[in-house]
This record gives sequence, structure tokens and C-alpha cells, in this order.
Amino acid sequence: MKPLLRVAGLVTEIGHDADTLRVVDGVSFHVAAGETYALLGESGCGKSMTALSLMRLLPDGGRIVAGAVQLDGQDVLALPERDMRRVRGGGMAMIFQEPMLALNPVVKVGHQIVEALALHQGLSGQAAREAARGLLDSVGVPDALRRLDSYPFELSGGLRQRAMIAMALAGQPRLLIADEPTTALDVTIQAQVLDVLRNLRSEKHMGMLLITHDLGVVAENADRVGVMYAGELLEEGTRDAFFTAPQHPYSRMLFEALPHAIPHGLQPMAERSPAGGGGDGGRLTTIPGQVPKLDGRMRGCRFAPRCPFAIARCRDESPDWQAIDGQRVRCHLAGALPLRSARAVTPPTHSTQAAQALLQVDGLKVHFPIRRGFIQRTVGHVRAVDDVTLSIQPGRTLALVGESGCGKTTVGKALLRLIEPTAGRVVLAGETVAARNAATLRRQAQMVFQDPFSSLNPRMRVADILLEGMDALGVGVANQRRDAVALLLRQVGLPDDAGGRYPHAFSGGQRQRIAIARALAVSPRLVICDEPTSALDVSVQAQILNLLKDLQDSLGLAYLFITHNLAVVDYLAHEVAVMYLGRIVEQGPAAQVLRAPRHPYAQALVSAVPRIEPPAGKRIVRLSGDQPSPLNPPSGCHFHPRCPHASEICRQVYPGQTAVGSGHWARCHWVAAQGQAFSEWSVN
Repeated sequence: MKPLLRVAGLVTEIGHDADTLRVVDGVSFHVAAGETYALLGESGCGKSMTALSLMRLLPDGGRIVAGAVQLDGQDVLALPERDMRRVRGGGMAMIFQEPMLALNPVVKVGHQIVEALALHQGLSGQAAREAARGLLDSVGVPDALRRLDSYPFELSGGLRQRAMIAMALAGQPRLLIADEPTTALDVTIQAQVLDVLRNLRSEKHMGMLLITHDLGVVAENADRVGVMYAGELLEEGTRDAFFTAPQHPYSRMLFEALPHAIPHGLQPMAERSPAGGGGDGGRLTTIPGQVPKLDGRMRGCRFAPRCPFAIARCRDESPDWQAIDGQRVRCHLAGALPLRSARAVTPPTHSTQAAQALLQVDGLKVHFPIRRGFIQRTVGHVRAVDDVTLSIQPGRTLALVGESGCGKTTVGKALLRLIEPTAGRVVLAGETVAARNAATLRRQAQMVFQDPFSSLNPRMRVADILLEGMDALGVGVANQRRDAVALLLRQVGLPDDAGGRYPHAFSGGQRQRIAIARALAVSPRLVICDEPTSALDVSVQAQILNLLKDLQDSLGLAYLFITHNLAVVDYLAHEVAVMYLGRIVEQGPAAQVLRAPRHPYAQALVSAVPRIEPPAGKRIVRLSGDQPSPLNPPSGCHFHPRCPHASEICRQVYPGQTAVGSGHWARCHWVAAQGQAFSEWSVN
């Protein structure tokens, strides 16, 4: 079959003279019509630069210095810019990682799609508007006619991503490039977007280049896989061959860094760590060091400085391609690497027996007033958190999961009174948290925010950031605090000179370690972690999860872990609370909630997780529509407009708790009616 896209020896550089970086170095691959080719690797490996090179959309100072790119036999690199504009969108189109940055925030969505239709199909007026509406319908945007007149900021993350896909399809492209299209999305929205992409590929017989670092997304969507590292392709093969037996050490270490996601090719299924939840799994494999600077001074294999199998030849001689079992791999030791040993499993350090709760929350509510008019009269309330009750014991982790906008982060901030609660009672270490003592009790509880770069002062050195909280709360002896900071930095795995540097001088994973160190600086007993790994590569995520686990074991910390990554929950959490529209709808031990979810919403969350090895016969649950607004929540059960089991009582009465196991309960009329008849839903 003649390839739709053929890339041969592509070399892309950025900068000039001594500052030149070779971000793509000799990359070759092809994509056939109707096929999905996945480029996999860590941030900084050159995946996005490869895509931008194909589109000729390189940043200032970027240039293609060698290689060939052919789309349907046409030499894309030889086209003048005038003709290239027709290829972009018409021949190949790109879905960017962050739709809010790619869409014009002051232009309505419909107008942006009509622009693309006018350029590539010559449509205008009402015909263009009808075509734009049809495109939004085709990608599953509800109420498409109204959304045409919406601005991007008025749409949810999932709808913005769909609008971008619709705009990309306006030119009827033969090749679709999807650059991390679901990285920032909730697991349910991610599943919807990936379904849209799979259906479009099948219906229109498009080729697709999928760029991602998520192995689960690759396993469920790719036909062939290319692993990229430091500007080069290291391994390539079919999806089945790659996931059965990855050949390159880098590929293997990416697999082992995943919580409970080790493939058959690395060790027998029977030897794997038990995926029983509760934070009892062994340590995750981490990849030491970082992706090297692509400055052209590299010798030998580029992965050699981080490879546990490297020999002298690896450091001096760049490996050639070898063919092994239908795969191609660049490694001197390909075919001779040992099978990886089973991940060590350690028993939980802390007793699972009932103990006095460190944190007890009863009836927590956070309602934000909506004010309008000249005198700012209150006309309604956004019920961000609406009657949440939970408890956490010392040395334990409670994971709070749910879609964006369900109130998870607001719960965390309200517990520390960073947001003033409307109602409810919070007891921390036996003392009720109130406005008068909130600052004092913050020494007992600290928060690690989702984006460390935004939460760290860019004008302060790291040591001063850590000292700020210690000085404010009078922690330790003043003249010994500098020594305590140095010890703290070593404790979170940062170099000795880190204290004298600014946040911008660190990688994303290192900045998250700084944020964790800042939280630990005042010796808290409870740490609230708000999506601390959501923006990190799998290898950096493994480092942070190992660190959190080690700190819990050594210091007896309790964690409230806010996330939508259920694989992380499975690895770290002892208990799980599932939140929807400001309320907890299911709660229980992690193993029970993740393997036998009872509430239809929890079932949809678990079902939507991309898996390397989907359980045989597992039902796929896809939610319809978007989460309702907390300004005007539905009557009765808030989930009933999206629930496949909703009945008349669901629309009228909010359900009470139904016990479904030891310490496991759900708020659902359907669960109450069905009793315990859910064993067929086990995801093991």
C-alpha cells in the first residue's frame, strides 16, 4: 500500500551558531490512509517539533535543514508558502494540545470554523454556517446551533477540543495530526474525544499521527507505534508487537514507570504486583536524569546516560537499526536484554485498623453568590460544594476523584479556609477549624497545588520560598532554619545547590518537588495534593509518586489526593471518594471502588480509563452530555440527566446512602433497588 505520508531523514534545528539545537534528528516513518501512527515519548523528545515541521509551522529561528516530507506523493517542503497554506487544513490538519491557546478567544467559534470553510471549500454566508453546524454535529457537540455563537471561553474543555477538531475537519484533510489531544481532559471527556477521532478515521479513511505520552491511549488507538527520544526514533513496530515485547530499554522503563501497567513482555502476569489498591503496591521504576540538551554534542546512544544496561560501546557508538520479531529498534543490546524482574511489593506500613480521624469533615458546603445590578443584589448561588462529609486517618490516603468542575479543588481549599465555607464543620487534629484559628492550624495541614510554576513565587529563590512558611508560623529555631531547608531539599531528592536557584531553572518534576518541600517545611500532619502529577510525563510522575509514598511511610503523613487519574489512585490511595456536582456519590476502600464500582457515574469513570490490557468482556460505559451547572443543579439525583438507569424517582428525590460492602456505600436509587447484583462489573 502506498503511504499517505512519508517522512525520510527529517532534521529540524532551532537557533543559530553555538546555540543551535537539533530538535529533530534524522526521523523517518510513514502513515497509511486509515491508519493511526503514534509517536510516544517524554516531553522534550521532539514529538511536537516533528509535527510542526510537517506543517511548516516552526517557531522563530526554526528551520528544516534536511530530509523529505511527502503527502500523497507531493513534496511538502518544496512548496512555496502560498501553496502550503492550502495544504494546511486541506491536505493535513493539526489538533493542538491546548485548544484555549489555539482558538482565538475574542472570535466566536462559528466564525472561526466558517473562516476555514471559506479558505478550503469556498463556502460563505448561510451555506458556510450550515456546514459549520454540521461539523459540530459530526464531532458530537450538543446544541450545535447555539455553540456557533459561543466564544471559546464559554465552552468546557471537552467542547473546546471538539470545536478544534471540527475546525481541523473543515478542509477535509487526508491526514490529521493530533498533538496530545486529551492530556488536559478528564477521563470521561478524554474517552468521548478519542471515540470521535476513531469514528472520523473510520468514516473518512483518514491517516492519523497521534502524539502522546499516555501508553493507555496508544494501546487503544494506534495501529503502529514509534518511540522517540532526544530527537531520534529509537523503536518502531506494530501496536501488538510493541505492547507484547518492547525491545528498547527506554520503552521498557516507560512501561515500568506506570502504576500497575506492566505488559506481558516484561514479566509473566502471575508475577506482577497485585493491583489491589490501597497504596500497597511496590515502588515504581523511575528513569534517572533528564532528556539531554539537543545541542549536537551528543555521542553514542542518546539514552546511554540513563540506561541501566549501557556498556562502553553505547557511550561511543550510535546504534543502527535492527529488525527483531517484526519490530525495528536502535540498541546495541537489542534481543539480548534480560526480562525485567517483578516489582517489589511492600506491605502497608500503617495499620488498616480503625483509628481516631486526623481530619473529620461534616456537612461542608461552599456556595458562591451570584450578584447582579447596580447594588450587586444576590440573585443565586453556585453550589460548588454541597454537603460533603469525609474523614482521613493518620498515615492514610483518601483520593477525591471526579470530573473537572465537580468541586474537588474547592473542597481542598475550604478545608484550609483558603476559601471560606458556607456551612459545615471541619475538625483537624481534634480542634475545630474556624476563622479565628485557621492560620495556626495551617501548620497541621498544607496544600500542594496543581501547577507548581504558578504557585511558586518566580522572584524568590527556592530556599526563601521554603523559609517563608517556617518564619511565618515560627517553626524551629530561627538560626537553624537554613540547615532544615537544606535537609528538606535532600529529602525530596533535589540537588544541594537548589536552594540558591529560582523556580524557572527547574524542570516540571523538580518544581513539583519544590512545592512538596514547601508543604513539608512546617511539619504538617495532613497534605492536600491537588492534581500534583496531572501535567507530568509518566517517568516524572513515577518519581513524585514514589516520593509521596516514601514520605508517608517515614513521616506518617495523611493525604487528601485530588485527581482524575485513576491509575494513580489505584497505586497510592487507601480509600476513594467519587464526587459529582458538589456531592460525594460513592465512597469506600480503593480496591472495591476501582474494581467493583456501584454508582453509574463511578462505573463510567473506571470504564473510561485507557488501558494497556483491557479486561476481557469489560462493559464500556460512555456518558452523554456535559456535567450540569452547579448554579442550577437538576432536581432529585444530580446525575439523572446523564444516567442510563434513571427512573422517575431519580428525577424527584435525591438518594440516600446504600451500603454495598464493608465501609463501601453509594448514593443511588438503582443501586438500592439492585442490591448486591453487580459482580459482573468487576474490572479485574
